[in-house]
This record gives sequence, structure tokens and C-alpha cells, in this order.
Amino acid sequence: MHVSEYDPYSPTIRKKDSFTNRLLLVRMHKHYWYYRVTYPGKVLLFGFFLSGIGTISVSVPIYNLFSILMALILVDGLASWFFRPRCELEGDFPAQTTAGQPAVGHFTVTNRGWLPVYDMAVAFRWLEKPLTQIDRDDTLNYLPKGESAEVTVTIDAPQRGFYALPKLGVHTLFPFHLNRSGSAALPGKSLLVLPAFHKLTSVDLPVGSKFQPGGIALTSNVGESPEYVGNREYVPGEPARRLDFRSWARLGKPVVREYQEEYYCRIALILDTYMPTEPWLKRKWKSLGQRTGLGTPTAETTNVLEAGISLTASIADALARGEYLIDLFAAGPELYVFRAGRHTAHFDNVLEILSCVDRCPDDPFETIGPAVFEELSNVSTAVCLFLDWDHQREKMARAVLDSGASLKTIIIHDGPTTVPYNADEFGEAYHFTPEEIARGKVETI
Repeated sequence: MHVSEYDPYSPTIRKKDSFTNRLLLVRMHKHYWYYRVTYPGKVLLFGFFLSGIGTISVSVPIYNLFSILMALILVDGLASWFFRPRCELEGDFPAQTTAGQPAVGHFTVTNRGWLPVYDMAVAFRWLEKPLTQIDRDDTLNYLPKGESAEVTVTIDAPQRGFYALPKLGVHTLFPFHLNRSGSAALPGKSLLVLPAFHKLTSVDLPVGSKFQPGGIALTSNVGESPEYVGNREYVPGEPARRLDFRSWARLGKPVVREYQEEYYCRIALILDTYMPTEPWLKRKWKSLGQRTGLGTPTAETTNVLEAGISLTASIADALARGEYLIDLFAAGPELYVFRAGRHTAHFDNVLEILSCVDRCPDDPFETIGPAVFEELSNVSTAVCLFLDWDHQREKMARAVLDSGASLKTIIIHDGPTTVPYNADEFGEAYHFTPEEIARGKVETI
């Protein structure tokens, strides 16, 4: 167990292809079924194989339908191959977007072939769920030889995360819009989807200043200097860089400069990501109920962890506008610590971290507790966002108070918690449901 800096662009954070995605047959299936064949083409193929029973005898009337569909598929395949686009694609796609907002890229397509291009479209071959390309089959009817056209590519990103984008290609749906024929034009890149959040009108925290070891040098990279307050006699063991040689020459004895120690208000945001895995049958039953509309609405409709991340972003946004040092703790299998404020990092960096935080299926509090408490020794106030309230979380909150830091507890849970909250010991707690956070009903804490 260790404390480390959280890097959303680290190879360990990026989503990687599974072993099955590396298999040739799996890649071919994804390429042809999810990219090459359009929805009308899939319907036609289904009818083609269904009418295959007519091949038993030419006297069966359905044999005529089988022959027509086969001829249609062959003509479409040959025509799309002959008129496949040979184009040059220039442009770029944004590296970041916010959950719920589309990511739009602008590109220029130039026809370098010796034939015009009909029914041209620009699209990704496939996208990781839940990403979808809104304008995947929006076509340009005609692009003459040597001409250029401006196109846009729009991706709907409903959920935060770090996604690997595949190659972006130019294809044609000519003549019958049954399959896509073309080639990739631009290599794949990545898309970071930041969490969506609502701004808070005010944040009321029991704040206070604590001495920070290392002063500004360790809490800011701007190069501010501590305040000079005077001189005093040299004490053996002090650093030589503080010697004032002019005063030493004037007084005839070693003199050092004295500076005011640095005190800042340091806020710790502790995000709880512990969500135990439900039984497989229960998860499938809830999923089926949500798809059919027969199940009762549950907290799964709005994910509790997503609500916690959104509220964490809202609090960090409010604190970033003040003179605070912010320590973000992502409590998972490992403890990740990120420090922002006083020019050490921007609020955008906090959002990048929150976009990659994942749920922890196992109880992490026993493992990460000692490291958290060591970091809290210089913290003025700890804001703990818990997804439930039980004995482990109660123990952690008690340890925060024992470290000398003030505590503000926020519980994000739908319904009663596992263990009743003891307000006499831990102070008043804010209790929000995921639905309230998602709808922006939380304005102050």
C-alpha cells in the first residue's frame, strides 16, 4: 500500500483492450458487423438467410426472393468497392469534453481519387460504450474529384471516463446504403470525459490555518517569498543561506535573517468509492427492470458513485475560488492524493482526476486508513463524502477528529444508512440522495 499521485493519463488508468479483443475473429466480427454492415444491410442479410430455405427447389416461390436479395447484395458490394473513396482527411478532435455534452470535431475532406464520391460520410469504426457518434451516417451526397468539403464529427459522451478512440475514416454508403466502404484516414487518439457538476452558491466549512512544513516552496510553484520580519543571532545548525553577511560585518558576530512561518488553510476532500458488488442475479434483475420499465426506480438509476464524484467536483470548484490548499483523496484499493490550490494545480486537473476514479468493490478503509491519517496531520478541515454510513466509515471519521482536524460529513445515500449516524459525536451531517445531486438541487453545504 502506498500513497501516489493520481495521473489520469497513466497507462494503468487508460482502458486497455481485453484478450478477446486481440483475437482476429473478434476483431473481424466487430469490423464487419458493427461498422461495415448498416442497419438496413443487417435486415436484408437476415431476410437473405431466412429465404435460404427456398434453395431447396426452384419451384418454391420464395426462391425468387432469395435470388433478388442475393443479386442486390452482390450489386451493392461491387458498386461500393468500385466507388470507394480515396480521400485525404485533415482536422482534429477535442481531447476533452464534459459528461452530457457532445464532443465536436471539425475536419476537411479532400477527394484525391479519380472518381467522384457519392453518399460520403466520416465516422469512427466503433466506439467504446457508452460513447455514440450522433452523425455517423450523415452523408454528403456528392464530392467531385479534387474538391474539398467541411464536415463535423459529433460524439455523445453521457458518462465520465477515459476512452480510447479508434481510427477515423471516410466511407461511402453508395449505392443502396447497405454497407460502408472506405478506409481509415486518421489514427485513433483518446477522449477524456470530465464529470458534470453544478456550482454551489456557498460552502460553510469550519476552517483554520495550520503551519505547513516547507512553507510556500512546497505549496506553490510561482516562487513567492516568505515575509522578512528581522534579524537575530545565529544558532548552530541553522542553514547558511539565511546568514546576513552585512549585519555580521557590522556587529562582528553571525546574524541570520528571520522569516515569518507559513500558515495556510488546507482542506482535505476524502471521496469514498467503496461500493460492494451485488449478487449477479440481483444485478440482472435490476437491469431487466430498468430496460422494460417494470421494475421500481432504485438508486441504480442514478449511480451513487457518480453523484459523489459530481458533488466532490462542486465542492472543489467552490474552494478553488478561495485561498485554500486542497488535498483530494480518492479512497480505493490504493490511496491516491492530489494537491491543488495556491497555484500548485488548476481546478481542471482535479476534474481530470475525478474523471478516472473508479469504484472499489472491496472494503479499503483498513488498508488506507494509516496513510490518510498521516496526510491529515497538516489538514485544517476534512470534508468526507461517504456513500453510506457503517462501522468502518464511523471509525474513519473518528480518526479524522482524533488527528485534530475539523470534520464535515456528507452522506450520499438513497434511504436509511446501514448504521444510524451519531450527530452528537460527529456533528451534523448533510444527507443527499443521488437524484438531488444529479438535478442540481444541492446549492449549499
